[in-house]
Amino acid sequence: MPPGPSTTMSPAMKKTIGHRGIDPTGETTYKKTTSSALKGAIQLGITHTVGSLSQKPERDVLLQDFEVVESIFFPNEGSNLTPAHHYGDFRFKTYAPIAFRYFREMFGIRPDDYMYSLCNDQLIELSNSGASGSLFYVSSDDEFIIKTVQHKEAEFLQKLLPGYFMNLNQNKRTLLPKFYGLYCVQAGGKNIRIVVMNNLLPSSVRMHLKYDLKGSTHKRRASAKEREKAIPTYKDLDFMQDMQDGLLLEGDMYNALCKTIHRDCLLLQSFKIMDYSLLVGIHNVDKACREQVSEEAVAGAMDQRRPPGQKSLYSTAIEAIQAETGGTGSLDTEDKTGGIPARNSKGERLLVYIGIIDILQSYRFVKKLEHSWKALVHDGDTVSVHRPGFYAERFEKFMCNTVFRKITLKTSPSKKRRAVTHGTLKKTAGNGPQTSSTNQHPLLQHQLSSEIREDTEGENVMQSGRPDLLPETLPPSDAVAPTNQSLSPSQDTPRSVGMDLNTMSTD
Repeated sequence: MPPGPSTTMSPAMKKTIGHRGIDPTGETTYKKTTSSALKGAIQLGITHTVGSLSQKPERDVLLQDFEVVESIFFPNEGSNLTPAHHYGDFRFKTYAPIAFRYFREMFGIRPDDYMYSLCNDQLIELSNSGASGSLFYVSSDDEFIIKTVQHKEAEFLQKLLPGYFMNLNQNKRTLLPKFYGLYCVQAGGKNIRIVVMNNLLPSSVRMHLKYDLKGSTHKRRASAKEREKAIPTYKDLDFMQDMQDGLLLEGDMYNALCKTIHRDCLLLQSFKIMDYSLLVGIHNVDKACREQVSEEAVAGAMDQRRPPGQKSLYSTAIEAIQAETGGTGSLDTEDKTGGIPARNSKGERLLVYIGIIDILQSYRFVKKLEHSWKALVHDGDTVSVHRPGFYAERFEKFMCNTVFRKITLKTSPSKKRRAVTHGTLKKTAGNGPQTSSTNQHPLLQHQLSSEIREDTEGENVMQSGRPDLLPETLPPSDAVAPTNQSLSPSQDTPRSVGMDLNTMSTD
């Protein structure tokens, strides 16, 4: 917490949030340790622990490996085991080193790649780090996020690790955060705990919109102060207001996403975790093109920043949800940054980056709820037993019904033609001899129905931005439509993009 009363603090120090503050020189501090000193200690410590770990033989992870804590002292003048440095003396602790080594290997992260990413170049401090009071750093190759966590959060992660990673070992495709290391820097009599995680939002891709979604509407709107930022983090009510039609995904992609969300929610519910969020970053491809930022330049920048073979497995949004799904169809937005191809209601191409965050902060939230509700519950049950299930169900429903919507791909042209022709012939037979000359000539009839179909499909393009969409179900082929209906697309539901084929044949 900030030292002393607010009346004695300088204007810069008044920006302190939790343990994060700013010293008189303008540099960020955490527990009174400057950001530059903390970054240096992290890089020295990880270099040492990864190097010493490589000398230990590989073996299966045992249960007691999750409880191991290794410690090494880094004096300013150096020692037999550590190099000299220009920071203050500090001690570096590594939690569950054998276990985390195994899981890094599981995600295809080699020790030299891990050390190179985090320690070869300067760590980049993220300025828009939110209101949690944590410090965030990103590795120079955009691969890893380093975040400071509080004591209770680190303790909770240690208890969570065996079950959490057992699930991760069974299924690597998850939107849950992937923890690659847990460390502690002891400096100035303070413990600064940090976790290394996968990076959800690549900094080389501009996010036109960003949302923190919980599936709740109670006070879930971005504050006026948040909206002043260059890229504000909006919330549930903002999303429902700004994107009423949601983010449109093709069928396979939508099914894979909802399956992954369902599986992750079940796991979080089993750990009695709630208050987590889905972080959603949206890159508008068409808008970026209008801003003269080419997709090739973005992909090329990624190639230059990340050496081949260094990228960890299953770390991007598209990898997290794609199991047995095929290609991305006609959206044509596939890129090397791992965004999920989608469309908005205007038909603009999007790349969506998502991940479930704040699963460690939930621990305090759950305990608060337990203590405040116990006095109201008289049947022996506490809120933590039932509440996580309610939270998970609401979260999943909001994501799969409101945030993400399924769009249906068109059927083959031959099926459409058969449906149109068959419906027309049925009507012709019913009308007897009093039919138009068009209906009496199959060739003219086929030509007219094709022209009508092309015209109405063009109207759909204007409305949905997708030239390849039809309604989810075709009307019965023997249904006869009234002759006074127009050719306008169906307006039954927001997701229904198509036209009545019988209506076309009639007109």
